[in-house]
Amino acid sequence: MNTKKIEIVVAPREPHFVGDGFRVHNFIPNGYHLGMKRMDPFIMLDYNSKFHFPATDIPKGVGVHPHRGFETVTIAYEGSVSHHDSAGGGGTIHQGDVQWMTAASGVLHKEYHAEEFYKKGGIFQMVQLWVNLPAKDKMSAPKYQAIDHKNIPTVDVENGIIEVIAGNYNQTKGAASTFSPVNMLNAKLNEGGKANFNFPANYNTVLLVIEGEVKVNNEEIVPTDHLLLFTNEGEDFEIEAKENSVVLILSGEPLNEPIASYGPFVMNTQDEIREAFDDYNNGKFGTLEN
Repeated sequence: MNTKKIEIVVAPREPHFVGDGFRVHNFIPNGYHLGMKRMDPFIMLDYNSKFHFPATDIPKGVGVHPHRGFETVTIAYEGSVSHHDSAGGGGTIHQGDVQWMTAASGVLHKEYHAEEFYKKGGIFQMVQLWVNLPAKDKMSAPKYQAIDHKNIPTVDVENGIIEVIAGNYNQTKGAASTFSPVNMLNAKLNEGGKANFNFPANYNTVLLVIEGEVKVNNEEIVPTDHLLLFTNEGEDFEIEAKENSVVLILSGEPLNEPIASYGPFVMNTQDEIREAFDDYNNGKFGTLEN
């Protein structure tokens, strides 16, 4: 077995609010180890660890804003979120569901707590990722994938299951379609459960402990809400649950293309960023009411 080496275990940073509905710890981009280029194609990871929102009559969230050049992926662990975008995509995701929005050539969108959640209040826990698009696809048509939990394939492992959101696990193909090789898995392991993973050495690979505590490669303990980054050496690793645990595993082939980013736009050149602002200001991203 050619074991992947561990580069760093990262504790959650102080949380901040995105809008008034998402209290997040930002892991990517973050410093030398977790910059956009190092983590490509995963160019942003915000984690809303468990947080109680009280009941309200007004939905909390993020108002209308633009995106171009990448995809946003929201994974719901607890709570419900509604989404609408200017390309006609939208819907509500609940516990276990995933929404996968391809902004590509440009959309306006908004995200907010679903009515059934904000009227009652409760625990809210989500991950949002930005997945970079290859240069050839950055100006393709926007699209939206609503992935119900019941439609995410699962694979049985020792004392647990693997949910295959995207990519492959033991020849089981994920529910989401992707533009480049991306593996996105939820490992749900009972205490003592084990799972083995194999990804090419050059893939950028991290895991985020959503619940519980795990031991990686029989050496490193990773607690709740911590992220582990592997080096780009070796292909195999094992996780063992020290208690009932949920772990998000991400592994993707780096695009190895220039990255130019500013706010909600991620392109390949500064000229393309300027063009994105011009197109947005000239109404080319469509319309969407707040």
